[in-house]
Amino acid sequence: MTDELPPVYGGEILHVHLDSGEVERESIDPRDARRFLGGNGFAARLVHDHVPPEAGPFDPENVLAFTVGPMNLTPFQSTSRGVVGFVSPMTDGFFDSTFGGTFPRAQKSTGFEAIVLHGRAEELSYVHVSEDGAELKPATDLAGAETYDTCERIREREGEGYDTHVIAAGPAGENRVRYACLLHDSKIREGVAGRGGSGAVLGSKNVKAVAIREGEFEPELADEDGLRQLAGSRMGPLMEGTEMLQEYGTSGLVNPINEMGKLGESNNRREQAADEDAEAISGETLRAEYVTEDTTCANCAVRCGKRVSVEAEGITAAKIPEFESLFATASMQETYDIERVITSNDLCDRLGMDTISWGVTVAFARECYAEGLISEDASEHLEFGDADGLVELARETAHREGIGDDLAEGSFRMAEALEGNSSSYLHGSKGLEFAAHSPRGLKGMSIGYATSTRGGSHHDTRPTRQYDGEHDETTEGTPEFAARSQHFTALGDSLTQCRFVSEGGWGTDITEEYRDALAAATGWELSTAEVEEIGERIYNLERLINVERGVASREADTLSERVMSEPIPDGPAEGMYCPPEELEAMLDEYYAFRGWDDDGVPTAETLDRLGMAEFA
Repeated sequence: MTDELPPVYGGEILHVHLDSGEVERESIDPRDARRFLGGNGFAARLVHDHVPPEAGPFDPENVLAFTVGPMNLTPFQSTSRGVVGFVSPMTDGFFDSTFGGTFPRAQKSTGFEAIVLHGRAEELSYVHVSEDGAELKPATDLAGAETYDTCERIREREGEGYDTHVIAAGPAGENRVRYACLLHDSKIREGVAGRGGSGAVLGSKNVKAVAIREGEFEPELADEDGLRQLAGSRMGPLMEGTEMLQEYGTSGLVNPINEMGKLGESNNRREQAADEDAEAISGETLRAEYVTEDTTCANCAVRCGKRVSVEAEGITAAKIPEFESLFATASMQETYDIERVITSNDLCDRLGMDTISWGVTVAFARECYAEGLISEDASEHLEFGDADGLVELARETAHREGIGDDLAEGSFRMAEALEGNSSSYLHGSKGLEFAAHSPRGLKGMSIGYATSTRGGSHHDTRPTRQYDGEHDETTEGTPEFAARSQHFTALGDSLTQCRFVSEGGWGTDITEEYRDALAAATGWELSTAEVEEIGERIYNLERLINVERGVASREADTLSERVMSEPIPDGPAEGMYCPPEELEAMLDEYYAFRGWDDDGVPTAETLDRLGMAEFA
């Protein structure tokens, strides 16, 4: 294994100590670059090395690690992606959240592959990063400011306009709403690090935002012509494979998934909406009546981003609700007033909240209210179908007012505080609410969600192939599929390539195209199996972090009660669910394939095989 770092890497990690203002530069270990690649892999390594297992998510000992990968600023398509890694306030385990826009390319241009925030600032501040290092600057005047406003005011303050790239928390992050997110506003497209609570962790550090001024670092590729030719050869398949995204963005998934009978409705009591309700929130309706502009991340031809205008709501340029958000804030609520749904989603973006966890938590609370577990005196706006109430609940949650203070804790903590059988109405795993992809109707998501290091995240095991009929209704070979899909996503998030582009143009498996692209960038001569092993190694490291924190075990690898005990009541997927004995059998097969023991802990032999003996 080479002892030199390929010049495609900037070569340094920047550590920012918020309590003292001190800054340290650390050289990247070439061996770690080859083992963990960048992005997701670097984030996991940094969280493992710097966060003690006993440290809580809001303790100063937790870190926020902003990382990029070897493909940023190269011809490899759609790699203006960044990762933020941390211990999550939702799961108490490792979490990484990805985002697009222009911030990741700006970070790469400074030469810092990772920027790690340690400790807690004495007063509300923002971190300004340039290729010369970092500086902590006062931000007390930004207290309570919304995300877009914060980004704009910091750009104006720094005086470089859009040459300064900002990612910010909103009021929800300052108030430690557990699923508070971070939003990056650029002139070409917004980027949101949506899930897991990165905004809450930043808020706990008394930091409002991170701003980066572009630098002059440019990666040197081992074979630039080869990478350009390879990227060019994928443009045809890419544009063909992303036609729906180009036209509608992810909102184009509403109608087809509803037609499959796998779109959660009414807190997932049902999984199919009436045709006219689905149509009301569909990509087709949004495109015809509300979309005003297509947007794109840097270095991407797909243009899957959209901005919408709603004259009656005074909204002129909001980010379009993604499919996941339409599930969480519309069908799960039985709320099909698309203009109020757009308004609630825009509020979540401005206030800095994950629309998935917020929406599913509201849906959980609404079912608890319907079942008499939340009294009328303690709540407002908790009836299914209340579109106006949905908007008010977004404000209340971000500011922790009234019932919003309970909603801000997420559905799992709400369930712990409620009497009765409220836990039977949860829709999630490991403390994180499920995304829109049915764990009852898709067997790959059953085992994928159960074993996810992030909980109810669809960015571990992917649903894409399942919607094409693979591992959707069979458990045969499905545990191996789930594990290898997790390798695929860990690799992609370490290259920092957009998932839509990778699946649409490069393939849903780790193939020789990925091997050849990595070789052209780094000069490393790896087999396709060795490239997949990078993803496997990263996933094992994530699992180890969670094992050490006491949140990963066979007992924890489970699904919510409704998924395991209540078959889908009607529609095309009627009768589907994942009974406990089925999940147990899949776990046996999954652990055996991974080389983990019966409790789901990576064995010393497995870690040695992966070149991770020091982590045993």
